[in-house]
Amino acid sequence: MAEITAEATTPREVPESPAAPRRPPMLAVGPIAWLRANLFSSWISTAVTLALAYLIVRWAIGFVDWAFINAIWSVPVTEQGPQTQACRALDHAGACWAVITEKHRFILFGTYPYEEHWRPALCILLFIGLYVVSAMRRFWRPALGLIWLATLLLIGGLMWGGVFGLSYVPQERWGGLVITLILSTFGIALAFPLSILVALGRRSRMPAIKLLCVLYVELIRGVPLISLLFMASVMFPLFLPEGVNFDKLLRAQVAIILFAAAYLAEVVRGGLQALPKGQYEAADALGLSFWQKTGFIILPQALRLVIPPLVNTFIGMFKDTSLVLIIGIFDLLTAGKTAIIEPAWQGFGVEVYFAVALIYFIFCFAMSRYSQNLEAELNRHRVR
Repeated sequence: MAEITAEATTPREVPESPAAPRRPPMLAVGPIAWLRANLFSSWISTAVTLALAYLIVRWAIGFVDWAFINAIWSVPVTEQGPQTQACRALDHAGACWAVITEKHRFILFGTYPYEEHWRPALCILLFIGLYVVSAMRRFWRPALGLIWLATLLLIGGLMWGGVFGLSYVPQERWGGLVITLILSTFGIALAFPLSILVALGRRSRMPAIKLLCVLYVELIRGVPLISLLFMASVMFPLFLPEGVNFDKLLRAQVAIILFAAAYLAEVVRGGLQALPKGQYEAADALGLSFWQKTGFIILPQALRLVIPPLVNTFIGMFKDTSLVLIIGIFDLLTAGKTAIIEPAWQGFGVEVYFAVALIYFIFCFAMSRYSQNLEAELNRHRVR
């Protein structure tokens, strides 16, 4: 009995409460750990990092002085023209952004009639809006094709005019950024479906179709884009019947579409070859037709695999539109070059090229970032 009482009165052991989670030390994870591992891991790495940091800071300070502190943003304009003596007195110690202030309309719209500049400006906004809508996945429906068709028809009506009381403006007056957007947008939008057909044709079991696709791809990829533009502008009209002629912009657009489709076809074919054979066999086992198998199973997976090279080709084609200079079309870069031909602005090409490069960078960087986000979202199931 005493033993039982003693056991009963013995206090029980109280379990200890779990300790609060502790954060890992700052030197193991986080920004400090990253800097230590990548930039200051050894004395050589530390020396290189400090040297590069010094050069970058020096360059950044010099750029801020040139671009903002010592810059001139406007100059007086008289009957004799713009007075650029203040800009020349800087002797390149500061930027003369007055050339952009004075010539921005020409860079963006070319020789389009001044009083009608609202039309190409609205077209540029329509293009940007079309890109934004197309980037949203909730709009990836058949209706998106109708949106593209309606927007492109509206852009054509605004640029040419002759309808709804708008004055007609010939294509020779077009230029600047709007031309770059027209060539790149139509080129990519029409080349992409053509490239899918060519890629499928190269994998076809029909010898004639496969041979034609192989000849097309190898022929187009074997010559530079400049030669295609030259042939479209000079040689193609020689084979047309007398009195029949196509617009110069249309001929350049066709050359860009054929050139882009040949390169995109090889990218798509790489995606098709990367798919496991079991995907094709599973689609055949379900009794799907060729087009059902291709549209619902094969192409979505193949295009998902080749998003980076596809966007890389898109970016390359956007920049390659500057080559239309050789056939007399004033794109963004050509308009920038022409803007500094005026004697008053000669010697200020750096500012103009910097502004043009910034426009190219904004569009190309937006495409690059969007492709990275899209690739990460579509391949989320592959992350372990």
